[in-house]
Amino acid sequence: MLVLAAWVVVVGSIIFLVLFIYYQQSLPDPEAIASRRVNESTKIYDRTGETLLYDIHGEEKRTIIPWDKIPQNLKNAALVAEDSNFYNHNGIDFKGIARAFIKNIEDFDLSQGGSTITQQLVRNALLGQQKTISRKLKEAILSIEVERRFSKDQIFWMYLNEIPYGSNTYGVEAASKTYFGKSVSDISLAESAILAALPRATTYYSPYGNHVDALLARKDFVLKRMLDLKYISQSEYESAVNEKVAFKPNLENIRAPHFVLMVKEYLTRKYGDDVVENGGLKVITTLDSNLQEIAEEVVQKYSKINKERYRANNSALVSLDPKTGNVLALVGSSNYFDVENQGNFNVVTSPNRQPGSSFKPFAYATALARGYTDSTILFDYRTEFNPYCSPDSSQLRDRYGLSCYHPQNYDGVHRGPVTMRQALSQSLNIPSVQVLYLAGIKNTTDTAEKMGITTLNKPSGYGLSLVLGGAEVRPIDMVSAYGVFANDGVRNPWEIVLRVETGDGTVLEDKKNQPIRVLDSQIARLVNNMLSDNTARAPIFGYNSPLYFPGRDVAAKTGTTQENRDAWVVGYTPNIATAVWSGNNNNTPMTQAGAGISASGPMWHEFMNRAFAYVSEESFIKPDPVNVGKIMLNGDYAFYKDDASTPEYHNILYYVKKEDPLGNYPANPQEDPLFHNWEWPIQNYLGSTAI
Repeated sequence: MLVLAAWVVVVGSIIFLVLFIYYQQSLPDPEAIASRRVNESTKIYDRTGETLLYDIHGEEKRTIIPWDKIPQNLKNAALVAEDSNFYNHNGIDFKGIARAFIKNIEDFDLSQGGSTITQQLVRNALLGQQKTISRKLKEAILSIEVERRFSKDQIFWMYLNEIPYGSNTYGVEAASKTYFGKSVSDISLAESAILAALPRATTYYSPYGNHVDALLARKDFVLKRMLDLKYISQSEYESAVNEKVAFKPNLENIRAPHFVLMVKEYLTRKYGDDVVENGGLKVITTLDSNLQEIAEEVVQKYSKINKERYRANNSALVSLDPKTGNVLALVGSSNYFDVENQGNFNVVTSPNRQPGSSFKPFAYATALARGYTDSTILFDYRTEFNPYCSPDSSQLRDRYGLSCYHPQNYDGVHRGPVTMRQALSQSLNIPSVQVLYLAGIKNTTDTAEKMGITTLNKPSGYGLSLVLGGAEVRPIDMVSAYGVFANDGVRNPWEIVLRVETGDGTVLEDKKNQPIRVLDSQIARLVNNMLSDNTARAPIFGYNSPLYFPGRDVAAKTGTTQENRDAWVVGYTPNIATAVWSGNNNNTPMTQAGAGISASGPMWHEFMNRAFAYVSEESFIKPDPVNVGKIMLNGDYAFYKDDASTPEYHNILYYVKKEDPLGNYPANPQEDPLFHNWEWPIQNYLGSTAI
């Protein structure tokens, strides 16, 4: 075994020596490290390929700053963040490589690279970022050569003036002026840690992107490393961790900034920072410049109105083509450039907004797929849904200490018997909870996930409040999922990039639609018909609400969460689907009047109305007639309504078994634990107004 190991070492050394001699003949001159190679910018266009949204590289911002003007705190922060053993190795840190290798094995990840500061300098200045074995060998050889020809301080100085920090900035001086508006010699310890945190992933950690929290967390990690290595004291550490860093507003010439940064993040994940920053890519996106301009105008207009009327400080809008999944317009916050108020935060991709009643269509679609009909009778009475609580909704907790659950309608009114169509169109809460119970929670989450909702990560943690918005969703997923209804039950996952080419015209990717049927067409058509039924929703919203467009087929659903923390409208035609959200990033409530229809309805209506000038008019395919000869499912309950001696007749569970509504069901409803909690007194019905 020892002999074999010795031979491996000998053969490996010979191979390395041969490769060293071979590559040494073709390597760049290490002295050339003082001058950067010429790079080509990557350009991001709209869907036409004519309108330039962003030149990622643009005019390179770089200012060389002398070694003695760079703060010691920044030097130390860069060391702990990238190469704490820099002053002890000869260009390659074999211990660091071993640590990174072990860490990758432990975490089943390949994120730990083990590159030294010298290697990073060589890579950025001389070789580029392509991930090949030959490039890594050249990098190692050049790093050793650079260490032979320059002092450690010279190498570190070149590194700090050379490497990219994002936003077209190279070197610490340009980065400091870009992000903090001052020379690097004047920055604080916390700001030093932020600059040291950026090179690991400049796009992901950008102060102008959607991961500022991650940047600040990495800043704190760098500070903790500085404390552990005794570069700073405990009091300095605590002060820097608690310092509120103010970023200079982003003044880059960028159109559709939230969308463009999504594209940039996508490209960086796929091709790497160097290719995106310097590779000369031509990127054709899905964005429609006309619709984007409309979106930005209406969001800005109604954000000001909502701030004054409803204390809603932010709004977001995303629109796509259901037939392709292509995102046509996207505004992630009211004002991207208002960094002080988190304008750079992209609500459209945020996974923690509650959808309110805009989640209801997934439950109704699931119930329809199980055999219930849009004419099925439900009962809008005060109802207790915890079978261990009193049916009169008088308890707060059951005998096990669990909360009782008796939701209320938005207006507090009980309407008596209603059809599923009326319940969905008027967004009635109590009947909708009944629908979720009949459809099944797991079945409903399965439907939502198949349609494109990606954030339902608590499969056993959802209760009946799910149908009222008890989960958390991303607006871009919501509009994509509604697009399934619009597209006759066929899903096209949302896309933001159509085509990527290199500078010489080589096509790296050319997106094709990948449609998949996830919902029966009859179910999609029924939901479309229900959500576009202006007569059915009029008793709540009126005949001329923001959801209505005379003479045009438009389906829509509102959503309002508890204490009006989120206000939604999601709606669509067969060829455009749009979601609008209003609220506050910090989840503080709006005013009592800040519901979905009032805070988001006018914004959604104006966008859709103006967008219709750019999309063809199409009508929904009508659903097939539904004929079910079964009491309650066919809308027939009048025969029993005056029989006060049999209140159980006013309970759908008396007539159907929830798992098989169309099957034969002997009258033995006591098997269902909720049956007795759905025995509403007949006088409740007689005192209500049926619709």
